[in-house]
Amino acid sequence: MIEITSTLRLDEKELAFDFVRSSGPGGQNVNKVSTAVQLRFDAANSPSLPPDVKERLIKLAGNRMTADGILMIEAKRYRSQDKNRLDAVQRLVTLIQRSVEPPKKRKATRPSLTARAARVGAKKNAAN
Repeated sequence: MIEITSTLRLDEKELAFDFVRSSGPGGQNVNKVSTAVQLRFDAANSPSLPPDVKERLIKLAGNRMTADGILMIEAKRYRSQDKNRLDAVQRLVTLIQRSVEPPKKRKATRPSLTARAARVGAKKNAAN
């Protein structure tokens, strides 16, 4: 079990990993070893996530989310498969933690009377 928050846990069986060859420098290691990790998480059908968290996660994920509701995270920062796997899981946990927090409600505000007067005064001075 992967702990997201104190009340939310994610079963490791919900994650699918594919290991592919990484791009970039690394010489022969890049050509022979599949170190890059593609993590797939079916967010739309996950029993671990509440519906409101799923909605926020889909919005936060952006283009990393497929039309079927599958979240794809690709990690190829390190030259080690284990480190890339841990990096992908950590990025997923961070994304879910951000989606657990409900967004703050915007409080409608207006400029104060003094600020409005200063703005009008500045406009009058600029015209002259």
